[in-house]
Amino acid sequence: MLFDSSIRRELTRTFSATLFVLLIIVLTMMLIKSLNIANKGQVNPSEVTLVMGYMSLAYLPSILSLSLFISIVYTLSRMYRDSEMDIWFAAGQGLVRFIKPTLQFALPVVVVITVLSLVGWPWANAQSEQLVKSYQNRGDIERIAPGRFQESQNGSRVFYIDNNDKASAAEGVSNASRLFVFAQEPNKDIVISAATGRVEIRGDHRYAILNNGQATEIHPDRSLNISNFQEYGARIGNKPVDVTSTNLRDPSTLAQIRPRTVSTQDLLSISDPRFQGELGWRLGLALSSLNFVLLALAATRVNPRSGRSGSLIVALLLFAAYFNLLNFGQNWVASGKTSLLQMLMALHGGVFILCTLWLYKRHFNWSWGSWLRRTRSAR
Repeated sequence: MLFDSSIRRELTRTFSATLFVLLIIVLTMMLIKSLNIANKGQVNPSEVTLVMGYMSLAYLPSILSLSLFISIVYTLSRMYRDSEMDIWFAAGQGLVRFIKPTLQFALPVVVVITVLSLVGWPWANAQSEQLVKSYQNRGDIERIAPGRFQESQNGSRVFYIDNNDKASAAEGVSNASRLFVFAQEPNKDIVISAATGRVEIRGDHRYAILNNGQATEIHPDRSLNISNFQEYGARIGNKPVDVTSTNLRDPSTLAQIRPRTVSTQDLLSISDPRFQGELGWRLGLALSSLNFVLLALAATRVNPRSGRSGSLIVALLLFAAYFNLLNFGQNWVASGKTSLLQMLMALHGGVFILCTLWLYKRHFNWSWGSWLRRTRSAR
C-alpha cells in the first residue's frame, strides 16, 4: 500500500543518516576514552583500536535505540510541519494507523538490539576486561619499556631499564644491560640495580627475580646499608585469576566478578541481586526499544510557534528520562528493593500502557473538557 511503503521508505532514510552521525560521534568519544586508558597504563597501547572496537560494540544497542527514536520523531515532525499529516488524516488515516508501518520498519532493528544486548554486550565487556587484566596481570618488570620510568600497580615501586640496544630491548627485560628499582617500605627506602630480571609464579604469588646486582637501603636517619647479591626476589602481586574457570555458584567468587561480563545464559541461573539487576537492564533494552516506537508516535507534535526543533527537544528529554529509569530499575533490583519481574512489569509495562493511552487520546482527540461535557449531557 502506498501509505505503508512511503512511511517505511522515509523512516529508513532518516534512520540510516541518524545512525551514521551517531556512530561517528560515538567512535570519536570511544577513541578518546581508549587513548586515555592506554595513557594511564591500563592497556597495551598497541591494542587501543581493539579496545575501541569492543567498547563501541558494547554501546551499539543504545545507539540503535536512540537512532530508531530520533528517526521516527524527525520523520513525523517533518510530516506535521509540511502538512502531510493533515492530508493523511483527511484521507482517513488516523494516528493509530501509523503503528503498523512504523512497527514493520522497527522490528528488524528491535531484533538486532535484542541480540546485541543479550549476547554482544556481555561478550564485548568480557573481551575488554580480558585485555585490561591480561596487561595488568603482567609482572611489573614485564610491563616496563627501556628508557622509561614505570610505576608498579600499587605505587610502591618505580622501575627503570637502561638499555640502548634496540634488538635486546625487543627480546625482553632479561637481556637489559641494567635494571634499576626504587621501592618504598614502611621503615626504609631501597634502591636496587641489577643486570637481569625475570618474573616467576610461586604458589599463588608473583615474584620479581633480579640477578647480579646491588641493593642500597636508606633508613630514616639517613644511614645506608649496601649489599651485593646474585639473586634477589620481591613479591609483586598475586597469581592471575582465570575468570573462565570461576565457579559462578560460589558466593565468595561472585563478588569478584563484574555482572556486565557474565553471559546472559549464566545470569539466568544466578539469583544474586546484582546479577539479576544486570539481567533486567539487558532485557530492558529490548523492551524499551518497542516502547520507544509508541512513545515517538504519541509524543511527536509540531507547534509552528515553538520552531522546528521544539518537538525534537521534548522527545529527547522523554528518551533521556526513560533511559535513566532503566538504570534506576537496575539499581533497585541490585539493591534488593524489588524483584526482577516486578521491575519489568512496573517500568516497561507501565510505560507501554501510558504510551498506548496517550496515543489513543491523540487519535480520538480525547480531552477532559469533552469528557465532562458528555458526562453532564448524560445526566
